[in-house]
Order: sequence, then structure tokens, then C-alpha cells
Amino acid sequence: MNLACSLSYQETEVSLDDYKLESGFQLDLIAAEPLLVAPVTMSFDDTGRIWVVEMPSYMSNLEGKGEEKLTGKIKILQDLDDDGSMDHAKVFLDSLYLPRALAHVYGGLLYAEPPYLYFVDIENDSPTNRVIVDSLYAAEGNPEHQPNGLMMNVDNWIYNTKSNFRYRRIDDVWKKEPTTFRGQWGISNDNFGRLYYNDNSTQLIGDYVLPNRFIRNENLIPKYGVHKRLTNDQRVYPMQPTLVNRGYVDGVLDADSLLVNVTASCSPLVYRGATFPVNYSQNVFVCVPEANLIKRNILSFHGDSTSAKQAWEGKEFLASLDEGFRPVSLANAPDGSMYIVDMHRGIIQHRAYASPYYKKKAIASHIDTLMNYGRILRVSATNAKIHPLKTQLNQEQLLNSLNHPNGWIRDRAQQKLIQNPVPEHIPLLKSIVKDDNKPLAQLHALYVLEGTGQLSFEFLEAVATNCNPEVVVHAVVLLERFVSKEHLEKALQLFLKLQRRNDTVINLYIASTLGSWAKVGQQQLFPIIGQFLEYNSSNFILQEALLSGLSGQEEALLAYLDVDSIPEYDFFKDAVLRSLDSRRSDKKNRIYTGVSLTEDNRTKGAKLFRQICASCHGINGDGIEGLAPPLINSEYISESAERLALILLHGLNGPVTVNGERYEFNQAMPGLIGDETLTDKDIAGIISYVTNAFSDNPKGISIKKIEELRKVKSKSGGEFTEQELLELY
Repeated sequence: MNLACSLSYQETEVSLDDYKLESGFQLDLIAAEPLLVAPVTMSFDDTGRIWVVEMPSYMSNLEGKGEEKLTGKIKILQDLDDDGSMDHAKVFLDSLYLPRALAHVYGGLLYAEPPYLYFVDIENDSPTNRVIVDSLYAAEGNPEHQPNGLMMNVDNWIYNTKSNFRYRRIDDVWKKEPTTFRGQWGISNDNFGRLYYNDNSTQLIGDYVLPNRFIRNENLIPKYGVHKRLTNDQRVYPMQPTLVNRGYVDGVLDADSLLVNVTASCSPLVYRGATFPVNYSQNVFVCVPEANLIKRNILSFHGDSTSAKQAWEGKEFLASLDEGFRPVSLANAPDGSMYIVDMHRGIIQHRAYASPYYKKKAIASHIDTLMNYGRILRVSATNAKIHPLKTQLNQEQLLNSLNHPNGWIRDRAQQKLIQNPVPEHIPLLKSIVKDDNKPLAQLHALYVLEGTGQLSFEFLEAVATNCNPEVVVHAVVLLERFVSKEHLEKALQLFLKLQRRNDTVINLYIASTLGSWAKVGQQQLFPIIGQFLEYNSSNFILQEALLSGLSGQEEALLAYLDVDSIPEYDFFKDAVLRSLDSRRSDKKNRIYTGVSLTEDNRTKGAKLFRQICASCHGINGDGIEGLAPPLINSEYISESAERLALILLHGLNGPVTVNGERYEFNQAMPGLIGDETLTDKDIAGIISYVTNAFSDNPKGISIKKIEELRKVKSKSGGEFTEQELLELY
């Protein structure tokens, strides 16, 4: 790494006439090439400067050549003349390999450069004291499917997408622990601390509950509380015909060649600023770069679940006729507005998945020549007073900033109070936590106390009697740190008192914690658990919450409840029995099965599998819910090598049945036939590897046969369907 010279430019003038924004808002250009090129994400520092990650080697040409070049950078953008537009760039880090994420935390910078996750201190705008936080953060593979995001949540943990790990630094020691596997590109949180993400073909996914509440039982795979599609509406309303990878498939484009549903959605953002109209608070905006637009979704909270709906039919929050407009990331800002990272690149489909149709259309339209651009745009309400980004968070302002209407300010104030604790703040923070007149500040103050080790059972017990249900819930969760026989009776009385409030969200989290307290008092807790089950026999989310906390006590509870005589317990009983069977066979939730698979690294097939296939099917071949079926015990792996070769070459369009279970995905597995870098020998190597690694029937296939199968076409000319494959092999 090195620190390049500072660069200043005359501000680039870019017309925004081709952009259509919702009435009541304005769109401004904040930065443009040559100040930055191919930006993919950004972060603000404490003084409001923009730090941006550049990935210029990603698809810099239609063949994807040069991807391995060390051209990535992290830059600091500044507005030296205070006119609202960036005019100065300073390179903080250069010569990076496909950097993809960054976050300002702990007074330094956390950033991802495959395969590593690094943390550096910042001294005079220079990186110092570099530490490897995770040496296996983003294993070698397709850049479309590698961990990214890096977002500090209110609970003081750093979350990311395309990953099942979260991170935190305590006493200068970095911690890494399993969490729910989430999304593909970009992550966001609401004021309560729930997480939101998505994948290419599903514009908005989220967890109904706080992170890690439903995964404490290693043998339980939750189905009802996490990784939930929040809306079935994937419609988009672009202003112009769109080039997409599977545009040749019926239903992808309409009669006017307009995209019908999302195919590359990414980077959802829960708006938590304070300058948009009040009905925009905690709306979720979603990038749809393939259609040159940004969607708006309205969230509804139901206590034990969340749903979303598109704000409008027939139009978008922001859409453009500019085919280079590629919104790939969004950010809440210190000034209360929303910032858009526009990669502004013609080709964003990775070469590994690019279809012949896509390549042919790209060449004909010359969109592949659109490169060496990059923009940052700002969306603000037309009547809002936008203050300069240079908003210094001074130490004397931090406590008041916990109650700031802008979520970015609150988040950063929380971090800074933890980073530099002041003993005199402790009683003031405790007062804020108990003050129902400051609902925005309560959770932030609570987690400042958590982050500085100032919590006690007695304090949390008092907080749990608060009027604000969201504060009550977090106090109940944090009380688990003090599970002991000494505190059992008081905790029991607290839960009974809270239960009488008959609040849906409070009851859900009480259910989630009862099992943890039962470990020191089954005799006292099992009757309450039985009561919860009796009153919530049809509430599968609440029952799943109960199961999560019961790890190791399932058999004892079944014996106590005598569930065989009570039909209302059927769901709970079945779930418990599945969990017990998994424990006996040592089958854990895949997030606990380690970070890598023991593979035959000597073969090209193993390397290619990690690069191309593992991002969807999992490094262990377990599959990823909502994205791809498992390879282990799959008849597609253990039976016909020719059928498997057809799938690898030409792709597979669902639904598909694997090992007796039907998988209905809202997307197709793309074929590799369009990747000219993959030879017939490479395809044979992948088949050799996967049949050996994920089945008891290893097999090979000749290069000559693969050459023949390249010429076999489906009825559509694109991906095969399951029925077509079964008719052939």
C-alpha cells in the first residue's frame, strides 16, 4: 500500500435531464469522473468527507480480462471550495485487488480486499497499524458472490452480506462469530436493529427479529423468523429497454422490451435521515442497476413480523434514460439526505455468467465501451435545508447527538462514546435509557452502556419495565448475560409482569429468552413455557423463538408437557423432534459447520468450483436457502454425468426437485457456455470434483462428450428445464 499524491480537479459538469425523480425531491451531482472511477460503495468519516471504494478492474471489457489487476483504490473525496460538490481526491489505499467494502469503526477503517478483512488506524489520512481481522473473509471466487456490506448495527456488532459471520472488537481483540447467512450485495438496518438485504431476483429480504435470536440452537434451522421475503412484488418500471442477461427468456421483458421483474437488485437502504417527508422515515430504497432505477418500499411492522409494499405501481422513485446509470450502493448521510453510488459502467454482468445473447446485444449496442466513469449523486427533499457535510461531532455534543433525528448522527455518536468513554457520562446515559420522551436515544444510550461494560442485572431489570416496547425487548435480550439462580426469581416475576402487557413484540422476545433461563430453573420456567405454547399454538414464529433458546432441554420439556395428548403442540413437537434428530446425527445449522471444506486443492475442478459454484451452492455443497439447492445427496450429482454437463454448459431453469424436495426459485442457474475462458477440460474437471466431493458415486466424463453436449440445445435455446433434462438422460 502507499499513499498517492492528492488530486484536485475542475468539477465535472453532468446533465441530469435524463433522470426522473419523485416530485418533492431534487437530484444533485456530488462527484464524477475523473475524480473517481467505477465506485462500488462509500462511507462518511466524522467530518463528513466521503470515502469511496473503486473497482475499475471489474468487467472493464466484455471478456472480463484484467480482473486480477491491482487497480482498486480507496479514496477520500473533499469539497474544498464549499459549493456542495467534491473537487479534491486523496488516495488512501491503492493497488488493491477488487476491494468491495469499508466502514469507519473504532476510530479507524475496516475494509475488505479478498481474501482478507483488514483494519487500519488512520493517522494524518494515512493507514497505519494494519491488522488482519479475518484471513478467510472472502475466499477466491466470483466477485458477484463474495462477502461485502460491513455495517455497524445498534447492537455494536458489524454485519455483512453473502456471509454468515459478524465481527466486533472488544478490548482491542477482534471477535468473529456465526450469524444468519444474509443476502448478496449490501445490507441495512432499521432503528430497532433488524437487518435488511436482498439478492439479484428478490428486491427485499429481511429478518423479523433482532440478529442471532433464532440461531442459538445449533441443530435448529429457523424457517419463520429470519431470511424472509418481505414482498412478493418484484416488478420494475424502467424508462427504457434494458439489456439483461436472460432477456431472451419469455416473460423477462415485456412487448416493449422493458424489464418486468428485478434481475440484479442490490444494496437496500433503510432511510433513517431527518430531511425527507415524515412518511419516508424507515422506507427502504433498493438499487436496480440493470434497469437504471431506484425503488421505494414502505415497511409495515406487525410486532412479530415485517412486510413491505412498493410505494407505487407504474413508476419508480428514481429512473433514468441514461443507460450508464448503475446505482450499486446507497448511504444515509450526515446532512440527512440519501447518497447514491453510481458505478456508471456499461457491463455489470460478470463474465462467468454472461450469456451469448447478452454478449451479442452488448456488442451491437456498444454499451461495452462505456467505462472509466463513476458518479456520486445526492437525493434531498426540495424544501430541506441541507447543511454542509462538515459536521464535526465534538465530545461535548455526543450525548445530545444520541437523540438527533438523523440516524447517521446517532450511530456515529454511539460509536464515539464507546471509543472514548467518560465516567461522568454513565449516570446521564442511564437517565436517557429510562426517558420515554427520547425514544430515538434510548437504544443508543443502552448500547453505549453495553459497549463500555456498564450494564447490570438490576439496571436492565428496571429498564425492562419501560413504556417503550422496543427498549423493553432489548433489555430482555441483554438480561441473558446475567442468567443465574441468584437472579432467577426476579427474572421470573419480570417476565410474568411483562406478559400481562399482552404486547406482541414483547411476548415474542420473552418466548425467545425463557429457554435460556430454564437452564437454571426448569421447574419454574417450564410451566410458563407451557402457557406460552397453549396461548400461541398457531404462532410458529413465537414457537421457533422458544425452540431457539431451549438448546439441550428439548427432551425434558417434551416429557413435562406430555405433548402426545395435546394436538395443539403438533408443530412444536415436530420441530423439537427434528432438532433432536439433527443433534443425534451431528447435523448442525450450516453456519456452525466451519469456514471451509476439506477439498482436493490439487485439481482444477476444485478451484473452479470455489470460483464459480460455491457462491450459490455453498462451499460444503449444502445449498443456500432461496438461492440454490443442495448438491449433497442430489441425484443431479450422483446419477448422469451427461445431464450434469448439460446443466453446467447451458443452465437450469427451475423449478427443480432434489432428493424428494421441490425447489421453486425466482431465477435460473446460468450456463457456462458463454465463458470462453472455460475449456471442455475445465467442465470435466468440475464434474469430476463435485461427483467425488458430494456423492458416493464419483464419475468422469470425456472431453469429446462435453464437446458434443455443447451442441445440444433446449427448446428455448437457453437454460434447460428439469423435464427436458429427464427426457434426455
